[in-house]
Amino acid sequence: MGGLFAAHLLRAAGWDTTVFERSRDDLAGRGASIGTSPDLFRLMERVGIHLDPSAGVPVCARICLDRDGLVRHEKPVASVNSAWDRIYRPLRDAFSAADYRSGMRLERSEESAGSVTAIFTDGTRETGDLLIGADGIHSTVRAQFLPEAQPSYAGYVAWRGVIEESEMTPDEHALLFGRMCFGLPEHELVLALGMPGRDDDTRAGHRRYYWIWFRPAEAARGLPALCTDAAGRCHGTSIPPGLVRPEVVRELREAAAATLAPPLAAVIARTAQPFPHGIFDLDVPRMAWGRVVLLGDSAFVARPHVGAGITKAALDAECLADALGAGDIATALGRYDRERRAFGAALIARARYLGSFLNVREPETVLTEYGAAGKVG
Repeated sequence: MGGLFAAHLLRAAGWDTTVFERSRDDLAGRGASIGTSPDLFRLMERVGIHLDPSAGVPVCARICLDRDGLVRHEKPVASVNSAWDRIYRPLRDAFSAADYRSGMRLERSEESAGSVTAIFTDGTRETGDLLIGADGIHSTVRAQFLPEAQPSYAGYVAWRGVIEESEMTPDEHALLFGRMCFGLPEHELVLALGMPGRDDDTRAGHRRYYWIWFRPAEAARGLPALCTDAAGRCHGTSIPPGLVRPEVVRELREAAAATLAPPLAAVIARTAQPFPHGIFDLDVPRMAWGRVVLLGDSAFVARPHVGAGITKAALDAECLADALGAGDIATALGRYDRERRAFGAALIARARYLGSFLNVREPETVLTEYGAAGKVG
């Protein structure tokens, strides 16, 4: 997403831009629920894509349920929840096949006087004025320049899942939909809320309900076990939906029934393909080298508690484009490096602070602090 924003903004400023995507697949549908922000919609407008900020699933309040399903605390907070596809699809569709090349795996880059060359694993070489590494937490670009900068495991995983709105009972729907719902088992945290349905459908009855559950998992034994499929293959620090072993899913549902409010446990029980992924922190001491620059999660990865990953990447892209429009490449990248490293460090500190709330069971405090989580800029 950060690479798409950068390509759009630089193209609007007169640059010729090409996106090289590692995956061969269409990425629409990979994401789930995302929080929105005024900055995100402002930047969509800036690249010529109008999205109605109200066209999502409105949230009127945050609530915390106790083990019996009673509302222990409620805080009125208005927001709109959206979906990955709604942002990704129009950004992606604006590029032709010539300008957006799938299945391109970067091997390394080489810089010469006045240019930089990206060298791909299939032998392709592409030369330009600037290489933007927006290639995520496992960035190949970062690995070349900062091999020592590795993601740090936070000690817990996020389980995620989605069900159709139509699968909820009337009582569950009345309690949960339109609110961001929290549960606070000991040393854990779960939250759930509505999101658009398939193809960005926001009609009542056609939407979806999304949940994320943060649970401790040991780095040496717990995380690899969760990410190992039925054939015995460990997928690393995450595992695709559908490959989680049945006994692992069964244990998750049993834990939900034992520790969560019945409506939340019921939603998790109906989720066909819940899946876990490890939670990591990543920060870097530098974001630019010559004609190479890092952007988005390739440089700073903040835990998902802040709900600002896409907005952060978009703001990185805006800062880069504005800096390049105001001076030469060396000066521009120096400015970008200073401003975005300070921002990234502050966001990571905020995300770590919210991560500590897995050990807080005071509903009012949790709802208040999470209410301020998405404030970025």
